[in-house]
Parts: sequence; structure tokens; C-alpha cells
Amino acid sequence: MVLKKKKVLDVGRIVLDQHQLARLQCIVSVEKNDLANLLLECAQLTDGIQQLCLLKKIGCMLRKLGGDDVHHSQNGTCMEILVRIYWGLESRSPLKRATASALNGIPENLKKEVVSCLISCLKKEMLIVDKSHIRKVIDSIAACMENFSLGEMCTQCLYLEVLQFLHMTLVDFKLQNKNLGGQHILQNKLMHDLLAALKATMVLVQKVQEKIHDVLCRNTESSLWETMCGLLTCVIEILLDGDFLQTVQSTAGMAALLFIKTIVDCDELLPKLVHDLLFNSNQRAHDVPEWLIQSCGQLYSTPPPDDVVLFLSQGSLAMLDWKGGKMRNSGEHLLLDILTVLLSLNTRLKESSMAMSVSRNLSLWTTSALDALHVDTCSQYLKNTLNGNSEAIQKLLEYIWTHWEHPLDGVRHQTKTIFKNILKIHQKTIDDTCVLTDPFFLNITHNLVSLEWHIKGKYVLLGCLVEYFGTEHILTVDESIPKQVLGINLEQSLATYATDLLEKMFVRHKNQLMSSSESGYWSKRWHDIWVSPFLMKLCEEKPSRTTYIIECYLPKLLKCNPDSLTFMIKELQSSDKASNVGPFNNRGALGALMTCLRAARAQGLLGTAEESAWDELIPISLIKQALVHKHEQVCLDALGLICETHCSTEALSQQEMALIKYFLPYNMNSQSPAMRQQIVWLMKKLFSRLRDSSQVLYKQTQLTKQKNALCEENPKSQHAEIQLQQYKDFMVWICDTLLQALFPGASFPRKFIALSLLGIIAEVFENLEGQTYRVMQMTDVLQPANVDALLGCLSSTFEELKLLAYDILKKLPPIVLGLQDSEKLQTLLQTALDLSTSTKPYDCITASYLLALLVQQEGLMPALSACPLKQQTDYQIDYLGKVCGKQSTDKEVLETNVLEVIKYLLNCLSDEIRQAERSLVHTAASNPLYGRVHCIIGALQQLSLKSVTKVAEWRETVAKLILMAFHLSAVVSSICQSSSPEGLIPMDTDLETARNLQKILNEIKPWDTNDYFTQAKLLKSEEDQELGKNAVEDCKELGKNAFEDCKPSEHLSVAMMDQAGQFCQVTAQMVLVCCWRSMKEISLLLGFLCQHLPLQSIPDLKDGLLMIHQVGEIGEYFKCQLLQSRHRGAFELAYVGFVKLTERLTSCKNSDLQKLPRRWLEEVLHEVKSSIPTSKLCATRRSAGIPFYIQALVSSEPKASNMSLLKLTMKELISLAIPSSKCQDETASVPQVHSLNILRALFRDTKLGENIIPYVPEGMQAAILGFTSPIWAVRNSSTLLFSALITRIFGVKRGKDEHSKKNRMTGREFFTRFPTLYPFLLKQLEMVANTMDSDSGVLKLHPSLFLLLLVLGRLYPSPLDGTSSALSLAPFVPFIIRCGHSPVYRSREMAARALVPFVAVDQILPMAMSLMESLPAATDPRIRQNHIHGILLQALHLLRSFFDTKQRMNSSLPKELHDIIGCTRAKIWLATQQNSCFLTRATFLDILNILCHQLDKSKTIDPEILNFWQTAHNIILGSELFTNEQRFSPVPGLIQWQRNMTKLTLSVLGISVSPQAMSLTPDAIHKLTSGTAEVESSLLLSHLLCSGFLEVRLLTLETVLLWLEEMDSNQVKETNGNVLFLLSQVEDTLKKLAMQEKHPECLAKVLKILCHLNIDRLFPWIVNTSVMSEAKLLKWILSIAETGKNSIEMQSVTLMLTSKLVNYLMLKKREKSLDSISQDLRQWIHLLAQSCGAEQQTEIRLTAAKVLIEIIPSLLANKQLYFDLLNTLTLWRCIFTLLQDEEHVVRDKATDIMQMIPPFLKAHKEDDISFSAINPSRAMDLGLGVLCELLQIWNQTSLGIVTLIEWMLGEDNMEGDATNDNVENYDMLFDKGEFNLWAEKIIFANLLQKHLFNLISESHVVPDDESGLCRLTTMAANQAQRVAGLLKGLPPAPEFSRTADYTRLSIQKVRLLNVAKLLSLFGLGAVITGHF
Repeated sequence: MVLKKKKVLDVGRIVLDQHQLARLQCIVSVEKNDLANLLLECAQLTDGIQQLCLLKKIGCMLRKLGGDDVHHSQNGTCMEILVRIYWGLESRSPLKRATASALNGIPENLKKEVVSCLISCLKKEMLIVDKSHIRKVIDSIAACMENFSLGEMCTQCLYLEVLQFLHMTLVDFKLQNKNLGGQHILQNKLMHDLLAALKATMVLVQKVQEKIHDVLCRNTESSLWETMCGLLTCVIEILLDGDFLQTVQSTAGMAALLFIKTIVDCDELLPKLVHDLLFNSNQRAHDVPEWLIQSCGQLYSTPPPDDVVLFLSQGSLAMLDWKGGKMRNSGEHLLLDILTVLLSLNTRLKESSMAMSVSRNLSLWTTSALDALHVDTCSQYLKNTLNGNSEAIQKLLEYIWTHWEHPLDGVRHQTKTIFKNILKIHQKTIDDTCVLTDPFFLNITHNLVSLEWHIKGKYVLLGCLVEYFGTEHILTVDESIPKQVLGINLEQSLATYATDLLEKMFVRHKNQLMSSSESGYWSKRWHDIWVSPFLMKLCEEKPSRTTYIIECYLPKLLKCNPDSLTFMIKELQSSDKASNVGPFNNRGALGALMTCLRAARAQGLLGTAEESAWDELIPISLIKQALVHKHEQVCLDALGLICETHCSTEALSQQEMALIKYFLPYNMNSQSPAMRQQIVWLMKKLFSRLRDSSQVLYKQTQLTKQKNALCEENPKSQHAEIQLQQYKDFMVWICDTLLQALFPGASFPRKFIALSLLGIIAEVFENLEGQTYRVMQMTDVLQPANVDALLGCLSSTFEELKLLAYDILKKLPPIVLGLQDSEKLQTLLQTALDLSTSTKPYDCITASYLLALLVQQEGLMPALSACPLKQQTDYQIDYLGKVCGKQSTDKEVLETNVLEVIKYLLNCLSDEIRQAERSLVHTAASNPLYGRVHCIIGALQQLSLKSVTKVAEWRETVAKLILMAFHLSAVVSSICQSSSPEGLIPMDTDLETARNLQKILNEIKPWDTNDYFTQAKLLKSEEDQELGKNAVEDCKELGKNAFEDCKPSEHLSVAMMDQAGQFCQVTAQMVLVCCWRSMKEISLLLGFLCQHLPLQSIPDLKDGLLMIHQVGEIGEYFKCQLLQSRHRGAFELAYVGFVKLTERLTSCKNSDLQKLPRRWLEEVLHEVKSSIPTSKLCATRRSAGIPFYIQALVSSEPKASNMSLLKLTMKELISLAIPSSKCQDETASVPQVHSLNILRALFRDTKLGENIIPYVPEGMQAAILGFTSPIWAVRNSSTLLFSALITRIFGVKRGKDEHSKKNRMTGREFFTRFPTLYPFLLKQLEMVANTMDSDSGVLKLHPSLFLLLLVLGRLYPSPLDGTSSALSLAPFVPFIIRCGHSPVYRSREMAARALVPFVAVDQILPMAMSLMESLPAATDPRIRQNHIHGILLQALHLLRSFFDTKQRMNSSLPKELHDIIGCTRAKIWLATQQNSCFLTRATFLDILNILCHQLDKSKTIDPEILNFWQTAHNIILGSELFTNEQRFSPVPGLIQWQRNMTKLTLSVLGISVSPQAMSLTPDAIHKLTSGTAEVESSLLLSHLLCSGFLEVRLLTLETVLLWLEEMDSNQVKETNGNVLFLLSQVEDTLKKLAMQEKHPECLAKVLKILCHLNIDRLFPWIVNTSVMSEAKLLKWILSIAETGKNSIEMQSVTLMLTSKLVNYLMLKKREKSLDSISQDLRQWIHLLAQSCGAEQQTEIRLTAAKVLIEIIPSLLANKQLYFDLLNTLTLWRCIFTLLQDEEHVVRDKATDIMQMIPPFLKAHKEDDISFSAINPSRAMDLGLGVLCELLQIWNQTSLGIVTLIEWMLGEDNMEGDATNDNVENYDMLFDKGEFNLWAEKIIFANLLQKHLFNLISESHVVPDDESGLCRLTTMAANQAQRVAGLLKGLPPAPEFSRTADYTRLSIQKVRLLNVAKLLSLFGLGAVITGHF
């Protein structure tokens, strides 16, 4: 069972007054009455739950009352008391509902009396005039009408009085609302009260509608008339008042229509009256009643606002009876008119809430239309009007197309409902027609299927069609939909949509197939469509891309058809898939199998995991193989298979525990955060399951013992006891493994997993109430060394580890922590205080966690009292008086400790602030201030400040904290508020630098008294102090010339001494960090105080810790910092604190504080509006903190409010941002710059959500117009605003492709959301286009061109846009084409890109051909190259789009190809030498290349295509590349032309080796390839390779490399032989090029090509008729490697080529002497070893891994030892270095080395597991085992052991430590040096020690080289002596104060102890252990 903490339910309590209790007691004392007894007992109880139970008993008793009991006089009294209990309870109380239920069950004869009592109570309640009581009365009225029959009778009897009460209440609420402006909390409460009153009124009117109607018909002068008309008038006034919330107005709209419907007695007149109200019709009905005109006069007098029309429309749709048919034709016309008005409102109302209301109303309209069509009397006119092809339905469909991807979820959901209803509406209008053949349904299905899959709405609507028509109907339209949607399922943003669609399809499909005639054969077809494609995706796709189909698709698939699991297992284990464990880029069948099994077990499809169950499914070896798989997801799936079960109490088998033990050691060092989180999550499931199953097992043992106390012991009980012991042993092993993982130097991932799992174990196995058995306790396994390791984690530089360790430590008792030892406690406290003033920022975080741990200890006070003497303060603690009192509770101890620590830190901080006033530089260098403040915040977080007991002390301390914060800010803010806070102090001794910085320093002088800021200087050591002072004085006297002559060492040095009395160096970073971090901590402290301290309620009442005046002061402080700080870190954190303040202000009850945000906002907006360059507001740095300040104020407004602050802000900012004639100089433009920057921040703020969307059009206009400003600052801010708007409109970029449709929308959708942008953008584009066609050719670049084209380029047409031209994209096309004539190249290119989306798919090719035809002929007298280039670019982009679309649709292209080929050949002169412009020639060649590419894909080659190839060939041969080799002068477009001509040539070469070309006739081949017999393909390729143009050679080589890579990956199997044949013809050319090429990039590519070729073909290597031997070739390539170290590509390729040569030579000369190349071999080994170094680039290390993969089977893991042992071990060391590489990709590549290990080695066959794809940790373990085995095979065990022990000993140089024991090294502040976060020296040393121990033990080796072992022993002993001495010389708590030194020495200590263990096997090593 699962033990859960019970949730306490607060049900309230029944309380009777003394009079009622006395009456009950009197009844009970006089006579026996069970009912009275129960009531009295219930009233006397104090527990509401018990009272609830008694009320249920009372209800049962009331239902059983007999006839005599009914007339019993005392029962009447009990009924009366029960009624009074009902009225006295809260409306939502379960007790009230139980009382109502009891009263509902009374006999009929008592009901009249009870109703009379209810009426009496209700009257009495309504007479109470207290306004605070009104809401309770409203709720009571509503409760009476909700499932309470007697209550309904009561309200119906008093309906007039109740209506009058509610009318007066509504009027009173209206008046109150006018007086509550700005008081958000009170306003919000009032709105909810008003809403409750409106709803109660509507419910009552609906229940007594017939009564009201009858009374009004009989008497038009009654008070009911007055009340109903008053109510109508009231709701109309609410409806028209914009101060009310929209929910209130919406309810008022429905109430108004309900009241009108109730009053009007004619059904046919009602729709006419409603029509007049909605449309303010001039031709009103003549019989409009006077009462209606008087009540709704404002609606008749003036046209109602749009929102009022919307709410009235909603009321009409909701309240009128559309189903009854009583309203006849006028009702039908009203229904259609409402649709028209709703669609028009959709274009005008842009606020998110209004958009939501419109969509909801349209959905309601479709429901009403369906109701109207259900009526038999429905007219044919209505049917025709609502047919799917009608104008009304088409407009609704257009609404769906434009809103199905709306940002609001609610709108998207409503579009789905609308679409569903449209399908039903159309079916109602077509009578008996078959829906599957109906043209409307077929057309809409085809249209949806043809859309692109990135549209989310497509999935939703297709799902609706599937629900309506079934899956087979969709599959007949396109049977490839399942595969396509599965491919889309790989993307996160579309996964849920795709999965929902697929689920609907396969569920419906299964049902359809099973119900068909061939139901027996449905399974195969269903699996082929839905399961097989899924398995293929799972096996072949990258694991990272299959996350969503696994999480979303697979569980639903198995749920639909559990039998599919058998099919999956069989399919994945069959034939070729069984051995596929996954190459580098996918998971393979093994991973897919684990995934499917995991999902099945989680759903309970596999049953329990008994010992034999796994073997029945799959071999255990496969699971073990998956647990150490190189792909993280495969490991996680295998772990999930073990941990996740359907039943939480399923017992763990011994096999599962063994698998966990196998998994954990090899996967704790994962660099992937996702994998770490998954491991922790899955292990938590396992621990919870173990805990829950242990409870079941323990209960089994106890029950069995009780039953069999006198019998023999039950075997089942024995089994349970054995399993419990196994559980305990398993958990002990887990804890030991995790604790041991906290060794010195452990990586962050390992520590994170260890600490996370330890924390989970402590949480899962804590002593919960009701828990009968505990498997283990954390304290049982903790040793003092483990506790020290946990404490050491607090010193980690990763705060995440600090937090995890702290959470574990705080749960441990002091005796386990060892903190009862006063000396240890004192040491830790002193360390924490010292770290709080460290210059390293992460040290103060460590100090904070230490103090947070120590404040929970009882012994802290004595330790703290001893600290002031060391800190030299006058602070004293009187803890003796505190100790001598009564025993304190833990809460009191914590509060006392926190308070005293804060007081102590405050006292220290006060002295340090005074020191900072004297010398800020000294403070920054020795004891920064921010650490103390951070520790204060940490201490405060340990306490609940709202429940402290020492209120007076805390109030005083809080006041001191606030004053300290202000004081500290005054000292350091001058730096953060300076104009350039980043570089205030020169960091070198250059005199010129000092002079240049002097001006800056003069601006920002703090209150320093050491004259530091008089001159720029570098602080130096003591011996220069006096000299420096004298030099400064001399410079002052001698003046400027003397200053220039002074040496830097004499004038830029001042002594600076830290707290320890040592001289230190200060840098600009230190000063800046000290200041801005101090500001950061102050902001966070003040924000914390505002958020958590109880606030004073009334100024004169001292009932809180934070006073009202202090809140105002804090607000003014934040205002100052945000508006004046220049440093981003300072004002960003000030924003965080200020947000906490504003949130507190909006939620507090003090009206003055609630008004502060509005006041501050108005003040800052006024200041922005009137700002000038000399203002304190920062006009640079994107207005610095001003946007943050306004953002905090605006976003603090409650979401339920009317967002008045946002409206005020946007109105002011938009008016300032729109450029005017006044903003033409820098002085007047400052407000505009500020407004643009603030707008940018607001549009980026996610808190504002959709509320900011209505202001997007104005923001876009401001950005585009601002870009035309002559002032750079305005243009810069406009650009930033424009970027923010693009993200806000089109979403965050979700891919690398800038032009992907994922971040685009259709033109109709865009302009429907932002209709005002349509005329604006069109007008701006026209203005831009008019500047493009200047005949003078003068450059006229309009500033807005780029922004316009960027916006327009993100729009695209949709085939679902319809035929409406109101928002058509067509008017933009001519202007975009004209923009392509710009003289600016970039403008022409952008215009070409922007044109494509504006052309419909079926118009792309005609438009491209039209553009091509508009090109001039060669004979035209006037040729304008800019125009030609623009047209060609547009045609080029159109053709690309066209062919891409055709390719996606798998359409054939013969006709289109012929059309465009003919059009292109007509203008072929543009590609020849007749055209003098290389740029246009290059662009035309681009078009030819596209056509060549498409022709290459064509399956047929007809004469027209052959002629085109011949034309292309003629262009090539006639070009300058082949006719002459003259050098061209640099002209525009030359390089593009060279590259494009080369591409065309290579395309021709490509077609010559294609399969189609090989099947042609000789004549056709002759035409296709050359056209002239003397020119062959190989000659063309040789000519390109030998070209004198660099770009030509480079592109040719790149293409050849691409051919070879494709050949290697078998992507083009048919052409492999042809490519090799072509390259074989140019081998000599390549060799010649390799020897002669001077350009390094080209040379690298040539060598790379040679690497791809067979090594045998490189010889003989003939150069200038001389043959180069293999040895000389190796030497030559090694020389290239030596000289090409600056090129990564050159290093990689030379390493690869030399390795191939070495491998070839070694295998070739097996029996021959290698002396001739021994030196070269050593150089190669050195090169390879060097390439594995951490300092090398990733690409080089990857190449080294590939080299090792190739050589390991032949040279390193062979039975024959080719190299000498030391060189061989050097190469093996390279393998282990790469397996510990920092980069994940390098480690993964290095694991592939293990795949190449020969099978004859025993280590390769461990546990019958194939290690073809293992993770680096397992690979390293396996590799060391293989190496030790090879040493025995090579008979080199002795020398190998000595060498490997030297590896373990390491290469750490300890000499430096001996000489620098007492020297403190001051590192640069952020200089972390080179380090590897993955490699762990101790892990490698332990693995090496394990395998060496086994090797020595198994081989019983007798060392041949005893001197070597003795030398090792001596070396290790010397190191051990040195390490031990250094460890002893470290200060107390060195893991905190000297973390790096302590870690390094601890690692070396572990290494030395490992060495000692190994040497002990030879009788040596005791001397090493003795030092420790």
C-alpha cells in the first residue's frame, strides 16, 4: 500500500446561540426525543466532520418520521432550530448542503411549517442593513435555489421581495464601484459580489418566469413592473459602464435579454425588439413598448459600443428560445443578422478577452443554428442560407482558417467546436444525401489534407472529420497520412496535435475493421498501417527525435490494442534486426525493444517481474547490454523497464536488484541534464515501490506468524523475510555506492545523482505516521567520513549541489553531524564568517549554506559569542541568560539563533561599510560587502517571519536592516550609476592607459580618502608603497610634463593589505563586482522583506514587522536604482526585488499603498515625456533600468482587472514613439528613444500575455517609422522594438531556417489579427517602391525597405483563404517586384525572398515565366543590369519554391520542365560572354543549375532535355574558364560567376555518370556529355582541378569529397562504380596537385580525397617522373602535419592519411625490419598522442578517435606486438584519454573502439554481452581489462605492470606545493583555467587498481625488473611524505578555505594508497601507507 499524508478538510462548524441550546436542552429533559438528542449532541460537538456525520443521521431520521411523529409539537421546534442552523452556515459549507439534504427529506405535512420558517428567516436576513452582510444574504438566496426544494418554495413565495432586495443591492454596488477607483482588491471583491447578485437574480427570474409573466399581463401598474424595469435599467447601466469587469458585463447582457424576454408577452415581437436594441435601427417596430424605451434609453439614443453589442448578442443567443420555433421568420432573420454582427465585431475587437468572447459567441451561434434547424417548421430559406456552400458558412470557415492557430487556447478550442457544428449544420441542410459523396464534405477534406503539416489547426479539424466520417474515408483521400503524421510527431510543438489525430484515426480504424465483413483479417492490415511505420521510426530516427512519439503515441497504441506488443517483440527480434544494436545516430532494434517493453510494463501488460518472466520475454543479457548502451535513451528505457510498474506494491525481484547494481556505477557520470533527471526520477519510483512492497511483505510475515504460532513455520513467511533482508542489503549497497561517489574530484553529474538519490532515500524512507516497517535509515549507514563528504559538497561551485547537500544535512541529527563537538562547530562558524567576505562570489553562497545549517544547532550561541573577539568588534551576546531559562523548543532555538546571527552580521557590516566609505577599493580587494548581505538573506529564509515571537526585537532588527541597505547602497551606487561602470580601474601598468581613463575616474569618485581616484593606478606590493606615494606627490608638483616622464612602476602603485595582513592586488573587475553584487543583494534583501514580513495594517498600530512608511521608502529606493543604474546586473536584480514589492502592494488592504504603483507610473511617464539628454534617466544602454521599472509596475496589475495601468502606459508610449516633426534633433528625440525601449520590454514581457496584442499594430508602425529617423539612437531602438514585435507576432524561432513556415502565418490570418497594418504596410511599400525605379540610376535606399520586406517575407498565401479580396495579398506583388529593381544588392535579394510567399502555389510557375519573358534581348539598346539581376533573383526564388513544392507532393514535372526550359533558352545570352556583367551571369547560371538538378532527377531523357544539356555544355566550353586562363580584375560578381560556372560543369559531369546516362545510345551519350568527341568528362574534371582560380579548385574538391562521402554511406549505390572510374582518370592530377598546391585549404581537401581512395592505388607515387617510396611519402606527410598546425582541417587530414600509411606499412612489412621508418613511427605516435590532448580542437580529437578505431584490431589488440611496449601503451593511453574527454561526441566516438576488439579476447565475452555500443564508463572498464589480458598474451606482464602503476601514480608535480606552503595565491576573479568536468582521476585510478590487482593475482607474476618497482616505491613514498605534510599544513576546514588545494592533495592521497595496495602484493608499499 501507498502511505499518504491525509488532507485535512475544513468543513466549518455549527454554532447555536444560548437560547436555541436552552430550548433543545429543555426538550430533551422533559421527554425522550431522538431528534432533539441528536441535534443537541451535534450542537455541542466542536469538530465539523463529526457534526457532518450526525447531520446525515438526522436526515435519515427525518425521512423515517411516522404520522404521529409529524404532529409532535417538539419536532416542530427541532425543525425550526434546523432551519436556523441552515441560515447560520456559510453557503459553500458541506454542513449547509447536508442540512438542506436533511430538510428535503421531511414529510409533506411538515414542509409548510419549514417553508414558513425559511420565509421568516429570509425576511429577517434581507432587513439587515450591514453592507458586509449583503454577500452572505446573496449566497443564501442562491443556495436556496440550488438542489433545495424547500428553499425554492421559499424564494418563490417571496420572489417580489427578493427581487426588490437584489435590485437595491445592484444599485448600491454600482454606487460603491464609483468610489473605489485604484483600490484593486476592494474592486475585485465588489465585482465578485455583483456577479453573484446578477446570477442569483437571473436564476430567480427563470424559476418564477411564468408567475412574473402572468402578473405583468394582469396588472401593468404593479410594483413588480417597477422592479423588473428597474432591474433592466440597472443591468443596462452596468453593461454600458466600462469600469466593470467583462465577465460582469457579459452576465449583465444575458440578464438584460432574460428580463426583456420575461416582460414581453408576444413571441413574434421579441426578435424585432432585440434586433432594434442590437443594431440601433432607425426603422424600429411601431409597437415598441414605452417601458423598454425608458429602461434602455441609452441604447436607443446612440449606437451602442462594440463590446455592448457583443454582450447583448451573447444574451440573445443564450436566452432566446431558438429550438421552439415560436419566433418564426423574424427569429431566423435575427439569427442571421447576429452572425453578421459577430463577424464584423471580430475585425474590430482585438483585446484577448474580447477575441475569446467573440469565438465563444460564434460557437454559441452555431449551436443555436442547429437548434433552429431541428424544428420541423424551419423554412427552406434558412436551410439554403445555412448550407455549407452558402456565404454565411463560408465566412465562418474563413474565421476558422484565420483563428485555428490563435495564441489563446480558448479561441482555438472554440474553432474546433464551430467546425464540428458546421459539419452537422450542413448535414441537416442536405436531407438524405450520402455524406461521403457530398461535394462540400469532399472538398473540405481534400483542402485540409493538401495543407502543409506545420499548421496545428489542420490536425484538429482532420480529427473532427475522422470522428464524423471514420478513418477509411480519410485514408482513401491520402493513405500516406499515418506515415506523414508520425514524421511530424518528432517535433515537440506539433507532437500533441499529431498524437491526438493519430489516436482518433487508429481507434476508429480498428473499430471499422473489426465491424467489417473480413473482421478476422483486420489485425495484419491494422499493424501494417499503424505499428510497422512506428517501429521503423523508432529504430532509424535519432533518439532525441523520438521522445514525443514514445511519450504520446506508443502508450495510446498499446492501450488501443494490447496484442500489438507481441507483434512488436517478434518484429524487433526477427532476422536482420536482432543483431542491430544501433549505430551512432539511432537507437536500433535493441533500443526500440526496450522502449516498447517499458511502455507495456508501465501499463500493466507484462504482469509481475518474477525471476522467470524476463527470460520468457527477452534474454537478460539484452537488458544488461541496454543498461550500458552508448545512447542515453536506450539506457533510460532499460532502467524504466526495471523501475516502472503498473502496481506500486509489486515486489522487486533479485534479478531486478542485480540489474540496478550493474547499471548505477556506469551511468552516474552522465553529462546530459535530461538523463540525470530521468535517472533520479526512475530511481525514486523504484525506492517508493520498494518501500510500499516492503510494507506488504512485512504484513505477510506478521499475519503468517499469528496464524501459525502453534504450527510449523510457513515457507511463504520465510520467503517474505528473506526478501525483506534482500531489500535491506540492496539499500545498504545503494547508500554505500552513493556516499562513496562523493569522493574528492568527483564530477558534477556524479555528485548530483548521488546527492539527489540520497535525498530521495531520506525522504522516501522517513518515519511516516502509520508506517509499520522501515527498510533502512540513512543514519544507519552514515560514517563520519561520509558526513564530512556531505559537508564538503557545500563548498562546491555549483549551487545546485550545495542545495542538495544542505537538504540532506539539515535532516540529520546533530549527533550524526558531529556538531555537538563545540570545537567543530566553532571551526565551521568561523569558516562561514570568513567566507562571507571572500572576493570569490561563490564563497559567500557557501557561507550562507553553512550558516543556514548552523543556526539550527543548539550550541551555536556559545560559538557565536567567541567570534567577536576574533572579528575585533564590540558586539557581545548575552547567551547565558537565554540558556539558564526553561528548555527551549526547536522553533525557539531557531528563531533565537537566526536573530542573533543577523544582529552579529549587521554589526560586522556596519564597520565594513564605514571602511568602504574611507576606501571602496580596499573593501573590494579584501572584504567585499555583498557576502554579508547574502548570508543575512540566507538566515532569514530559514524562518517563517509571519509567526515570530520576539516581535519587538525583530521590528528593531528589520529597521536596522533597511537602514543598512540604504547606507550600503549610498556607498556603492556611485559605481553602478556611473556612465561607464565596467572599466573604472586600469588592469595594467601602462601610463597611457591610465591617462585615458582619468576622465572616467573623475566622474565617479566615491568617498575615498586615499586619493585613489585622483589617478588611475595599479595596486602593488609593500616595497613600492613609499616610492609610490612620493612619486604621486612629485607628479602633482611637476605638473603634466613631469607626470608623463614618470615611470609606471613609480606612479601606479599603492600598498593594499587584506584582513590577514598580506598584500593583495585589486582589479577593475573586483571593484565592479563588489559594487554591483552589493546592489544585487540589497535589492534581493529588500524584496524578500517586502514579500515575507507581516505588514503594518494602520499607520498608528504596531501590528507588523514592516511599517507603512518603510514600504514607501523601499519603493523610492527601487525607483532611484532602476532609473539611475547603468550596470545591467544591478538594475536587473533591482527589478526582481521591485516586482516583489509591487505584488505586495497590489495585494495589501491599505488603500494608500494600493495607489502607489499608479502614482509612480504616472510620475515616471511624465519624467520620460519631459526628459532631455542631461536628465538622470539613462538614454543609452537601451534606457537601462527604465523599461524594467515600468514593466514591473504594469505587470503587477491583477489579471482580473481592466488593465488600466497598461492602457495608460501604452497610450502615452505610443504617442511618444510615433515620430513627429519635433523629433528631428537629438534633444527632442530622447523621449522617443525611451518610449521605443520601454515598448520593446513590454512586448517581450510574458506576464502581460495576450493583453499586449491589441497594441502590436501601433508598435509596428512606430518601429517602421522610427527607422526613418535621421538620429541613430532612434533607429537603433526601433530596430530592437521591431525584433521584439516579430517574435511576439510569429513566435519564438523554432528552427535554424529563417524562412521556415513554422514561424510564419498566412496573410489573411496576419491582417485579420492586425487589420490596421494592411493599409499601413501597403502604403509604406508603395512609397518604397516609388524610389526604386529612378531613371537617373541614383542610389535611393529607403530606410524602411528592409523592415517591410522582413515582415512581408513571413507571410504566405493559403488555399483556404477564399475568394474575398478585402485582405488579399495580390496588391503587394507589383510593389515587391519593383523593389527588386533597387541598386542595393541586399534589397534585391530580400525582395526576391519576399515575393515568393505572396504568389499562390498554382501561380508560381506562370509568374516565373512571366518574369523571364520580361528580360531584355541581347540587342536591346538599353540594358539595366540592376533590373535584370532583380528579375533573375525573383525568378530564381520562385523556381526553387515551385520545385520544392512539387517534390513534397511527389508530382511529376515533364510538362513544367519543358515550359521553363524553353523560356530559359530564349534568354540564354545572359549566361554567355555577350553579357558583360558577371553578377547577372552568375544568377542566370543559378537558374540553369536548378534546372540541371531537376533534370538529374528526371527518369526520362527526351530530345528537348538532350538539347538543353548540349546548350549547357556549350556555355561551359565557351566560358572564360576553358577558353583562356587570363587573370580577371576584381569586379562585382566574379567570384559568384566562377562558383556557379563550376557548379554547372560539375552538374554536367554528374549526369555523365548517372544510371540514366549509362543506358542511353552512343549518340545520345555523345550529345549529353560533350557534344564534341575530343572533350571527355575526365578532362573537364582535370581542368577544374588545375584551374588557376582558387574558388574553382576549392568548389571542385568539395564536390568530389561529397561524391566520395555519399559513396561511403551507400546513398547512391548505382553511381559508385562510375564515380570511382571518373576519379581513377584523375589520380595523377590529384597527386600532382597534392605536391604543388600552395593554398592550405585546397591542399587539405586534396589529402582528404586521397584518404578516401584505396591506399594501394596511391602507389607508385610518381612525381616529375621520379617514384616516391612509401617511407618518403610518410615523411613528407608528417612534415606537412608539422607545418600545418594552425589549420584544424590540415591537422585532421594529415593525421588520418599518415595513420593509413602506417597501418599499411606495418601490415606490409610484418617480417621485415622497420628500422628505416622507426623515427617516423615515433613521430607519428607523438603526433597521435598530441592530437588526443585536451588543448586540441574537438575535430582533431575526433579524428584521433577514428584513427584509433582503424588501427586497434591490427596494431593494438593483435596477438603480435608490432611496436615496442612503451609505444603501444602510449597509444592505449590515448584511448583512455579520449574516453575521458570533456566533449560528449569525442567520448562516444572513442567507445566505438571497443567494437573493434577481436573476439579471441576473454574480456570481450564477459557475461555473454555484446559490447558493440557501450557508454564511455563501461568502455573504460572493458578497455583496461582488455589491455591487462593483452599484456599476458604479449608476455610483457612485468614491464606492463610497472608502466601502468606509473599511470596510476600520475604526473602531478608536487614541488610547487612544497615551496608555496604559506603563500596565498590570488587568482583572477573569473579565471577558471582549463579543466575537464567529466574526467575523474580517482575513478580511473580505482579501475586501473582493480584490473592490475586481478592481473597480478591471476598471473602470479614474478617481477623481472625489481629495480623498477623499487624506484616506483621510492617515488611514491616521497610523494606520500610530501602530500601528508601539505595536508597537515592546511588551515582548519580546508575543504572550504582551500578547496582546490585540498581536493588535489586528496586525489593524490587516494592514488598513493592504491599504489600501496598493489605494491603490497610484492611485499613493498608499507612505507607509503605509514605516511597517512
